[in-house]
Amino acid sequence: MIDFLSRKRRLAAGLMLAASVTVVSACAETPTAETTTEEEAAENVTQEELSSGAEGLIGETVSVRGEVEEIIGEASFLFEDEAFGEESVLVINASGEALVLPDPGDSEVQVTGEVQQLVIADVESEYGLDLDPELYVDYEDRPVVIAQSIALAPDPGELTSNPELYYNQVIAVTGEIEEEYSPTTFSIDEEELFGDEDLLVISQMAAPQAQDGEEVTVTGILRPYIAAEFENEYDLDWDLSVQEEIEAEYSEKPVLVADEVYPSAM
Repeated sequence: MIDFLSRKRRLAAGLMLAASVTVVSACAETPTAETTTEEEAAENVTQEELSSGAEGLIGETVSVRGEVEEIIGEASFLFEDEAFGEESVLVINASGEALVLPDPGDSEVQVTGEVQQLVIADVESEYGLDLDPELYVDYEDRPVVIAQSIALAPDPGELTSNPELYYNQVIAVTGEIEEEYSPTTFSIDEEELFGDEDLLVISQMAAPQAQDGEEVTVTGILRPYIAAEFENEYDLDWDLSVQEEIEAEYSEKPVLVADEVYPSAM
């Protein structure tokens, strides 16, 4: 496993299909909650388009899922997916958190960040990074992703077969909103990920507006639900009946404490 350090705060990102990228508008008005609205979620493009035509995405924030191909220094890696074609994309970690990544080729990660034309001095100054010019000389003036979020993206079945492996780590998942318990608490359903069980999501922001059958992307920390701990640590807006229902259904089961929730573009 590989540790990466950088200087800016973590934003979470969604779990997208391996062959798609979400482009998120950066010019919308500041929302009242940290939830990306459907109007703010812009068009999808393929990863191949990101690699071959990234110049057209400079200044855009994208969210993409793929494999770590090669580690470059202490703060970046090459990002690989078959939809990239013959070229991989350099990702520079500016999340501000220590992060454990899978070894190259082992599993996938979800990356969210802005596509920028790499000017080493500018990136070092803006994000407080120390980049070795010799390692990045081949990427100077080329489009790269400055990652504000890097999260593990579990394969289907991994969460239910061995949730302990992901406890207290940032992960990214996608599913349909199955039931809303309160404005900030809901369950999502993804049969391949969760089997017959829904995954409870607890957030300190409002859930996005989604129609039946639409999917949302959620990132956050996976934890077992221990009622006393959650009541002490979070401002839960539950009435007594909701509290009793959640304790009965989800006690000691995996719960995702969300950093960010937004409509999925899958």
